[in-house]
Amino acid sequence: MSSSRRDGLAEEMATAMRQFMTQAVIYQDAVAKWAGLNSTVLQCAGLLMLEGPMTPSDLAARTGLTGGGAITAVIDHLERAGLAHRSRDEIDRRRVLVRPDPAALMELVGAVYTRIGHRWNDYLATLTSDQIAQTIQIIQHATAINREETERLRTTPRQPSPRTPPQP
Repeated sequence: MSSSRRDGLAEEMATAMRQFMTQAVIYQDAVAKWAGLNSTVLQCAGLLMLEGPMTPSDLAARTGLTGGGAITAVIDHLERAGLAHRSRDEIDRRRVLVRPDPAALMELVGAVYTRIGHRWNDYLATLTSDQIAQTIQIIQHATAINREETERLRTTPRQPSPRTPPQP
């Protein structure tokens, strides 16, 4: 493959990835609103489903929310919606864990995710196993990069650009 073709494809991939990430955020927001939630609550419920129970401080760190009032408000919303509950850690009774309720989440938004899942499965049926395996690898690597870059943004102060006026 020529260098210019590869460069063109890399640019097209970058654009496609930005479009996908933007549309994924917009879709998640639409699901949250449809379900009567806000995006942060739905994202926290999804994160708990993917990664399992965690302490409020771990959930705050993972999402970038403050460990005080913001995460408490989100957990309160999760509990009121029946999507999660607080409980004592069985090993260390001093710790509180936020535990997801998968059945409640599926009852609330399962039909929406099932519909899009069917559409994805219909598309995947047109691909070879090798194409699917390659796509999985790309998405997993993109996820790792995004997670690392998210952490970098959270821990590295922004440097002012020449076009950015100094903050008072």
